[in-house]
Amino acid sequence: MGRQSGQPIEGDIAGLDPFLLISALVQATGEADLLHEAMPYAMAPSRTPDTLPAPLRRRMADLAARAVEEPTNFTLSPDLLREMVNFAAGTEVPPDYLPMLLEESGVLPRAVDALGPLPQAPHSVAIVGAGVFSIALAVYLKRAGIPFTIYEKSDGLGGTWVDSRYPGCGVDTTSHLYVYSFALNPDWPRYFSKQREVLEYLGQVVDRFGLREHMRFGTAIEAARYDETASRWRLTARAKGQAEEIEANVLVSCVGQLSVPFTPDIPGLDSFAGPVLHTARWPADADLAGKRVAMIGAAASAVQLGPTIAPEVQSLTVFQRSPQWLSVRPNYHLPVGAGERRALREIPHFINWHRLGVLWQFGDRLYPALITEDGRPSPANDELRRMWEGHIRGKLEGRPDLLAKALPDFPPLTKRVPVDFGWLDMLRRDNVHLVTNRIARAEPGGLVTADGTLHAADAIVLATGYEATRMIQTLRIEGRAGRDLQAEWQGDDARAYLGMTVAGYPNLFIMYGPNSNLGHGGSLMFQGECQARYIATALRHMAGAGAAEIECRDEVFRAFNAELDRQMARTVWTTPGVTNWFKNSRGRVVNNWPWPLQGYWQRTRAFAPGDYAIR
Repeated sequence: MGRQSGQPIEGDIAGLDPFLLISALVQATGEADLLHEAMPYAMAPSRTPDTLPAPLRRRMADLAARAVEEPTNFTLSPDLLREMVNFAAGTEVPPDYLPMLLEESGVLPRAVDALGPLPQAPHSVAIVGAGVFSIALAVYLKRAGIPFTIYEKSDGLGGTWVDSRYPGCGVDTTSHLYVYSFALNPDWPRYFSKQREVLEYLGQVVDRFGLREHMRFGTAIEAARYDETASRWRLTARAKGQAEEIEANVLVSCVGQLSVPFTPDIPGLDSFAGPVLHTARWPADADLAGKRVAMIGAAASAVQLGPTIAPEVQSLTVFQRSPQWLSVRPNYHLPVGAGERRALREIPHFINWHRLGVLWQFGDRLYPALITEDGRPSPANDELRRMWEGHIRGKLEGRPDLLAKALPDFPPLTKRVPVDFGWLDMLRRDNVHLVTNRIARAEPGGLVTADGTLHAADAIVLATGYEATRMIQTLRIEGRAGRDLQAEWQGDDARAYLGMTVAGYPNLFIMYGPNSNLGHGGSLMFQGECQARYIATALRHMAGAGAAEIECRDEVFRAFNAELDRQMARTVWTTPGVTNWFKNSRGRVVNNWPWPLQGYWQRTRAFAPGDYAIR
C-alpha cells in the first residue's frame, strides 16, 4: 500500500478500533510485544477503544507511521496468529473458527486462490442471472480458465439490486461485510451502503476482473433440458423477442430466492384509480411527494421505505399484518470518515483485520439465540428479547396505542430482523397511521379493511417481498429421463444438497438455492463465495478426471435433507403459529441454513468427490 496522501497517518487513526489496528500493525511490523502489552485491555469484559492507555496509543501511532512508510511482510506463527485473533475479537475464539476468520478476511491466503488455470479449456458453463452470486462464480471460473457465459434477462448487472431501487433501499448488513473477500473495498462511503453504491461496487468488480465480455444482457433463459446422450444442457433462450437454442456442458442457476415479487391477492386491486407500486419493481420516475400513500407491509423494505418518504408525503397509512423485531445499529445512517477510509487503504493489513472484526461481530454471535432448548427459546433468545423490547418501549414511550401494535409476541429471529431505519420514530409522526385490521378489498379511492373503514389513498405501495419459497419458477428444468424440477419440488418445497445440487440433474448447480439463505448473521456475499469456490473446485475436479457428468448421489441428497430437517426443528424459525417468508405452504423452512456460518463454510471448503457420481 504505502502512503498516498502525503500527510502523516497518525491523525487519521484516532477514531479507529485500536485492537484491530494493533493486530494489523503486528502483522506489518512483527512488533508482537505491543500485542502482549495491550492484551489485558483487549480481553476486558467491557472493553472500549478508550480503555487503551495513552502510552500504548502513542506507540501504536508510531508503528502505524512506520508501517505506512516502510511496509514489510512479516511471517506469523500459528500460535501468534491465534493470539492475534483472540485479541482482535476480545474473547477466546473457538479453534474451529480460526481458519474461516483468517481466510475470509484475507489475513491468510486460500489454497484455492493459488490454483492456476487448467492446462486445457474444460467444459463450457452457462450461468443464468448476473447478480451477486454469479459475479462471484465468474471470478473463480475465470481464474481456473473455465469458459462461461452469463445470461441476464435485464439490461444491467446486479440482480435484485437493479429493480429494488425504492427510496431508502440499501444493505442491512454492514458494508465492509457485504463485499467479496477477493475485492475488499476501503472506500465505502457509508457503514450501511445504499442501492446505488452497491451497484457501483458490483460494476467495479466486474470491470476489475474482466467479466463484461462474458455477459449477454437482454437474454432470458426460459427452459433447460438435459441431453443424456451428449451429456449437455440444451437451453431455450429469448433475446429481443427471438427464440434461440444454446448448448452448454454445465448449467448454473443464479436466479436465486429473491426473484419474483409477491403480490397479495386483494380483491379489486386492479380497480384502484392510482398507481400500484412494488418495492421489488420500483419505477425510476415514481413520485410520491404530497400524496396519500397506503403501504402494505411492515418488514424489511417497508422499514427502509417508510421513514424515507414519510416527511414528503401528505399521509402514510401502513397496513401491518404482524409487527417486527428490529435490531439496532448506532452507525446505520453515518458516513465512513475520510480518516478511516484512508487507514483502510494505506495501513498494511488493516482492511483485513477490520473485515475479520466485522465477520466475528456480525457472524455467529447470535446463533445461540436461534436454537431452542427443550422446545422453548434459549436464554440467549430471552436476552435478545429483553434488549430489543427495551428499544421498542423506549422509542414508543407515552404511546401505548402504538406499543400494543408494534411489540411482537413471538421470539426474536423467528422472522427476518430488519435494522431500525427510523421505523419507530416514523410511527410517531402525525401524518403516519398504523393499521392492523385485515384488508378486505381495494376500491378506486383506497383500501377497505375488514371493519368497513375506507382508507383513502392516491397511491398504493406493495412492500410485500418475493415468492421466495417458489425457487427458479421462471426457468423450467428437465433432468435425467425427463424429470421436472418444479414438479419434484411441488412448487414451494425445494430441496438440494448444500443448497447447490439435486440428484437426477447432472451437471446442474444452483446458487442461492434451497436452505442456503442466512437468517441469523453473516452476508450473502459470504454464502456466494462459499458456493462459487465449491462449484469451481467441482468443475476443476470434473475436468481433471476427464469426466462428462457430475451428479449428486441420491443417498447423499436424501441423508443431507433428513439431517437438515432435524436441525431445522431445533430453530425458532419453526415456532408454531408464526408465519415468515421462509416457511412454505406445508410449514417447512425451505430457504434458511440452520447451522452456524462456520458450518456452511466448512462443508463447502473442499469438494468431496465421494458425494457425487462422476462419469
